[in-house]
Amino acid sequence: MKKTFVSMAMLSVVAFSSATLAASHERAKAEPWTPGTLSSTLNSMPKGDIQRGKKLHNDMFCASCHGVVGESITHNWPALNGQRAEYTYKMLLDYQDGRRHEDKRADIMVEVAQFLTKQQMADLAVFYAAQDLPDPRVQGLSEQEFKHADRIARQGDPTRLLTPCASCHGVNGEGGINETPALAGQQPDYFIRTMRAYRDGQRNNDVYKGMSQFAEYLSDEDIRILAYYYASLDGETKK
Repeated sequence: MKKTFVSMAMLSVVAFSSATLAASHERAKAEPWTPGTLSSTLNSMPKGDIQRGKKLHNDMFCASCHGVVGESITHNWPALNGQRAEYTYKMLLDYQDGRRHEDKRADIMVEVAQFLTKQQMADLAVFYAAQDLPDPRVQGLSEQEFKHADRIARQGDPTRLLTPCASCHGVNGEGGINETPALAGQQPDYFIRTMRAYRDGQRNNDVYKGMSQFAEYLSDEDIRILAYYYASLDGETKK
């Protein structure tokens, strides 16, 4: 029964997205974030309501891609559970305003975001933030690869101008302050696509260009082992 529900929900989302995409025209892209505009936007974020967010998550079939509470049921989509509310809120704004649309996978989110108010975005954001971080996934790394990833994450690499990932994302990938996302338990394939998009200039909605500059010096192998490294972590604390 659960599989049937998910399949029907997925068909509904795809049909909805196809119809709106066919009817839509190229939208104007919002101006890039500056530290000031982002800070002002996050400071004015509406107070979210978890129960409203849960209802919206169910009513809009978000579970068909992101799981019952945002835990992600497929490598195609990111886990949202335990994610910082400010990050999710910003991402929804970026989809809505055209700041984020790095590939065809983003089409559904770009279209869905057009129908959300800022209050609804805040409600969804706090609903996901109220959940536990994703359970650790299969590591898939050798001991040497894990140590290499751990060194980049905790110490960086001065020879390549790489700052430690932990300085922004937390020692155990639990997330930093404001819009800095959690990485612990994230789907590895999504992590890999995201880092490549930053590195290759397909995604540039990072206000300080921190991720774009960081990813510039990473090889495909670096990205792969970091993806599986963070997938194997459970974050510093559980909610």
